[in-house]
Amino acid sequence: MARVVLASALSRWLPQAPPGGGEVALEVPGGSLAEALEGVFARHPTLRGYVLDERGAVRHHVAVFVDGEAIRDKRDLGQVLGANAEVYVMQALSGG
Repeated sequence: MARVVLASALSRWLPQAPPGGGEVALEVPGGSLAEALEGVFARHPTLRGYVLDERGAVRHHVAVFVDGEAIRDKRDLGQVLGANAEVYVMQALSGG
């Protein structure tokens, strides 16, 4: 099982958002990043549009880390996950 952590900026869109905000961690099955994210979207379908674009790639202003490393290609979600992988999904900061 992968542990997917949604940063507070994303977790606020969940129906059961923690009072006062905060991260939400979900345990989901999946041998790849795509499968783990699908497990999250199966529970919380409204998150899909905030995380992925219409082509299925991670949106420009969303950052995804697997075991502490940023994913290299936001269009390739086939990265294999270890049995105890931790996936962190957060809104990326931009600007200057």
